[in-house]
Amino acid sequence: MGNEAPSAEATTDVDFPAVQQSAEFQQLRRKHRSFVFPVLGACLVWYLAYVLLASYAHDFMSIKVAGSFNVAMLLGLLQVVTTFAVTMWYVAYANKELDPIASDIRTKIERGEEVK
Repeated sequence: MGNEAPSAEATTDVDFPAVQQSAEFQQLRRKHRSFVFPVLGACLVWYLAYVLLASYAHDFMSIKVAGSFNVAMLLGLLQVVTTFAVTMWYVAYANKELDPIASDIRTKIERGEEVK
């Protein structure tokens, strides 16, 4: 049904620990981690700041922005916007930086070539 993945028998003789130790796989991990960890850290700080403001800065969070819409609601909506923005950013990054390397590694494994 559109899945062109090799059967389980085709990959049973793969030395996965050797693949994980290869320079190509290490480059893939390094690129992935260099994006994910800083962005995750920034998002956690942003979320923690929101929670702390909601807990301890009631006067600030209750400032009216427009009508009954206050700073707390604005920052809460920005949390959702941040989630979508980071997701789109990661997808674009993965398509450009990670997927070509991962595809190359997969192709080599499927052909039985050594991943260097």
